[in-house]
Amino acid sequence: MPTAATIRLQVETKLARRIPSALTPVPRVIRPVVPTGVREVDALLEGGLPIGAITEMAGMESTGRTGIALSFLRHLVHAGRVCAWVDVSDTLSPESAAAAGVDLGSLLWVRCGASKSQAELSSEYKFSLSDRYLIPASIMKGLHGGGCGEHPRNEVKGLPDAVSGLLRPETIAPRCAEPQRKIRAEREVFMPHPQSTATRSNLRMNRTKPWARIEQALRVTDLLLQAGGFSAIVLDMASIAPEHASRIPLATWFRYRAAAERTQAVFLLLTQHSCAKSSGELLLRFQPGEACDDEKTVFTGIEHRLRVERRRFAQEPTNVVPLRKSPHSVNAARWRSQTIWAGAR
Repeated sequence: MPTAATIRLQVETKLARRIPSALTPVPRVIRPVVPTGVREVDALLEGGLPIGAITEMAGMESTGRTGIALSFLRHLVHAGRVCAWVDVSDTLSPESAAAAGVDLGSLLWVRCGASKSQAELSSEYKFSLSDRYLIPASIMKGLHGGGCGEHPRNEVKGLPDAVSGLLRPETIAPRCAEPQRKIRAEREVFMPHPQSTATRSNLRMNRTKPWARIEQALRVTDLLLQAGGFSAIVLDMASIAPEHASRIPLATWFRYRAAAERTQAVFLLLTQHSCAKSSGELLLRFQPGEACDDEKTVFTGIEHRLRVERRRFAQEPTNVVPLRKSPHSVNAARWRSQTIWAGAR
């Protein structure tokens, strides 16, 4: 009776041309990494974020996800690379990115859900002002002198209606014999400060379900990954609720992982809850930070914390299996972010 090794050799021999190594498991791939710029995080991740894979940064707001992502992009941009930031909710601050050291000329910022840019709004506003006040009015040709307007008979039209509109019913004293009509006072309604059209449309879009913006962001991300040329692509879904982000099918993340591996791009996913599941190679869970107590009355910074929840391929220094159990590996890191007025300490 043939053994299992013999049967396996026969099957692999038959399928050698169709499927090489059909019964051989896929070898573990140790990917190259790119440092994030934070010493504690790089020491935890054994060098940085993996290239050609999906890295998830999950956590609540103000936990340090955007700061780590901007620090990572700063390192790539200084090396002469081009990166992309797909902003689903249009929440990225260019001032903060420039203050973090990111060259905005090497960063493609895709704003999903933005109706009009500030430049377009300002140009429209300037055009309306110049059209109304700066450009002199054209001369109206009339019967009297060429610039005095139309006939005086047409100018007095509408004057009785305007005078009757000024005289409200409550200002006219009614006669004693006539029945007095009771006038209800209008209820005062508080109106908020008027906003621009773009601001109202953005607020209306943010209040409704964000599935349209998510679908637009997924299409843009797919195009960027398939086109190639970007060393890092950040999909910022940090402000999207988990019930909406979880609706994205797993086939989408699987396609993104294959495209990132083909183009050797670092794919960063900023979310509140893990979405990529098995397609993500590295999952970093950010925890709420704590205020630094260096000063009693002055806010000096925040101490951030993160924990590695999933890592598919870890760097192994040797292939020798030790007889004793290895000590508990450290899977958490802490680092501080200081304010500008705190200074060097």
